[in-house]
Amino acid sequence: MICHLHPEHFFDGQSIRQNICVSIEHGKIVAVAPAGNEQAEKISGLMAPGFIDVQVNGGGGALFNSSPTVAAIKTIGAAHAQFGTTGFLPTLITDKVEVMQKAADAVSQAINENAPGVLGVHFEGPHLSIPKKGVHSPEFIRKISDEEMAVFTRQDLGKVIVTLAPENVAVEDIKTLVDAGVRVCLGHSNADFTTVCNALSAGATGFTHLFNAMSAFQAREPGMVGAALLDENSWCGIIIDGHHVHYDAAKLAIKAKEKGKMMLVTDAMPPVGTTDESFPFFDSKVIRTGDRLNALTGELAGSCLDMAGAVINTIKYIGIEADEALRMAALYPASFLQLDNSLGRLQPGYGADFVMLDTDYNVTQTWIAGKRVH
Repeated sequence: MICHLHPEHFFDGQSIRQNICVSIEHGKIVAVAPAGNEQAEKISGLMAPGFIDVQVNGGGGALFNSSPTVAAIKTIGAAHAQFGTTGFLPTLITDKVEVMQKAADAVSQAINENAPGVLGVHFEGPHLSIPKKGVHSPEFIRKISDEEMAVFTRQDLGKVIVTLAPENVAVEDIKTLVDAGVRVCLGHSNADFTTVCNALSAGATGFTHLFNAMSAFQAREPGMVGAALLDENSWCGIIIDGHHVHYDAAKLAIKAKEKGKMMLVTDAMPPVGTTDESFPFFDSKVIRTGDRLNALTGELAGSCLDMAGAVINTIKYIGIEADEALRMAALYPASFLQLDNSLGRLQPGYGADFVMLDTDYNVTQTWIAGKRVH
């Protein structure tokens, strides 16, 4: 059965238009045409491509590390769908290989069950740099072995991202991951500029939460930040919550980076979609103060940011035009994941994953595969 929708305003990923009818069948957009169909359901607000978040540790009270299960993945997805996320990668931070294997099994099962929004998995670690570990547990940070490589290169996990520190992973291992279809991101690293460039030459294509937990840009040593901004072929994730990156630093980075290569991420933790003020984290806990999360030892511990909030902050505090902020939340992450032939735009043949926004860009509805989930 075909569903016809007539949004008040329509953003296809390129331009905002009015008086458009969108027709949906079997979870896909089958037509986008001038309105005239009297059967079309009128919806107020702006219809835009659904948001894609490549770094989601938790939500709805669930932390993927604590509960590497299908149920937790669904809880996390439902929490973020309230804020316009229609595609996400459950993210497992540094942990034991047994937990990594359980997480991979859960993601595989979630994909088989068509759990809404699950596009793959992001392993943030464990092959990181101790000096830039952030809240990652140092006892689990280690060299890459055949066991981890077997998890990373599974072919039943959808899109796989691995965040690693290039000073601690051989170029040959990066090439092996890339050849297996893994999207290698660089982060939690103290690598110098040359080491980062060598990793990019080996096929790394991303940077995890730009500026945070990476070697800084300096006059005589550009570091990872300098390499990230200079490289034209890689994507940067950036957390726009006012805590991880100063808004003007983010503004400068967006100006410097190749257009289309800066994408919004949340690095979200369990409090998203809840009023929880703390949560257990390995053998410690994380405290929420307003919209900021800190470990008991003081470090930032992920965020309670959602993708709609990231879009709003990008427009309001950085001065980015709304259409570009929406691309940073949808099209650019889709491009990074090599899914921009099916997601990130609203046009015939693409998935019917979209969000309805009010005039302040707050989410009023979220649709995944042609079904309203919020």
